[in-house]
Amino acid sequence: MRVAGLVLAVALATAGVAKAQDQQTLADIRQELTVLHVEIQRLKREFSTTGSPAPNLSGSSVLERVDAIEAELQRLTRQTEQLNQRVQNIVTDGTNRIGDLEFRLVELEGGDLSTLDQTSTLGGGDQSTAAVLPSPTEPSGADQGELAVGEKADFDAASQALADGDYQTAATMFAQFDTSYPGSPLAPEANLKRGQALEGLGDTREAARAFLASFTGDSEGALAPQALYELGAALGRLGQTDQACITLSEVGVRFPASATLPDATQEMASLGCS
Repeated sequence: MRVAGLVLAVALATAGVAKAQDQQTLADIRQELTVLHVEIQRLKREFSTTGSPAPNLSGSSVLERVDAIEAELQRLTRQTEQLNQRVQNIVTDGTNRIGDLEFRLVELEGGDLSTLDQTSTLGGGDQSTAAVLPSPTEPSGADQGELAVGEKADFDAASQALADGDYQTAATMFAQFDTSYPGSPLAPEANLKRGQALEGLGDTREAARAFLASFTGDSEGALAPQALYELGAALGRLGQTDQACITLSEVGVRFPASATLPDATQEMASLGCS
């Protein structure tokens, strides 16, 4: 049966974990997690049909046909119970193994083991075993959320390049940051600084796109007024005066108490906005 083969595959994929625990590297553990994920996806396919059912419900009388239906229902019930138990065993074992791998992953990455919590059961549901992997890197602000390993370091390195006036390096590093950490809580600031680096390179069009990405990434955040102002100013330098005036006027409408408002007002005056 395919489920039996799947159980064997999961067992074989993880059989060497305990024996090689002391020799495992971070890459080994990540690979084990990937293998388990693939096997779970294969397990999910067991719930997909492969064709039309063809039960034997023949009989010469209504009573015989009813008996055949009853026998077929009993057979399917037994088979369903067996498959359900096998799936449950795989989920329990897989969850425990992933919890163990995550525990060792935290050790290798230097995380705080005392903060380990419960991990979610494979496929959903409740499970009280194993542990969840916390981010070992602490966010720099209370509203930034969890950061990936190396995320803050990459952001700081790009910011330093911008501060040093190395605009090309800063623009490249911030673009790579956006690719490496999609959805990062630092993304609005990264896009804002990428726009500033591109402005330093004289690429106003791409800078405007970066400022727009910063604003749309968090249109109510602390950096939103500055991103909106920078976008309006860039549009003005691109000759799109009407759009620039509309954008700059939004700074006062959306953020009337912002420290960026005087800059936006002055830019509107220089553009001759009515």
